[in-house]
Amino acid sequence: MKFASWITYAADAATVAELRPKHRAYLASLLAQGKLVLAGPFADGSGALFVYEAPDQDAAMHLVGQDPFFTGGVFAQVQTKPWTSVFCNPHALQPPLASAALASS
Repeated sequence: MKFASWITYAADAATVAELRPKHRAYLASLLAQGKLVLAGPFADGSGALFVYEAPDQDAAMHLVGQDPFFTGGVFAQVQTKPWTSVFCNPHALQPPLASAALASS
């Protein structure tokens, strides 16, 4: 089952920059395990959208709770709900980091 998380970041750019490498490594590990469908920040830097693959809401929230951005206080607000994919353009979902993450795992 898929779960979408709409995240709002705390206004602490220094902490975001400091934790970003650990955060991205964590997301790359979830991607390699099949637990992350997609992820990316909002263009204005105010937060991000994540879609997780998890058996239930508790498991999805566990994935959120293990993120270094969460444990480091970057996530100011988290809203996570079950999500159903109806349409998808796979050609539009080809970010360079996903390719690099899969190649390194």
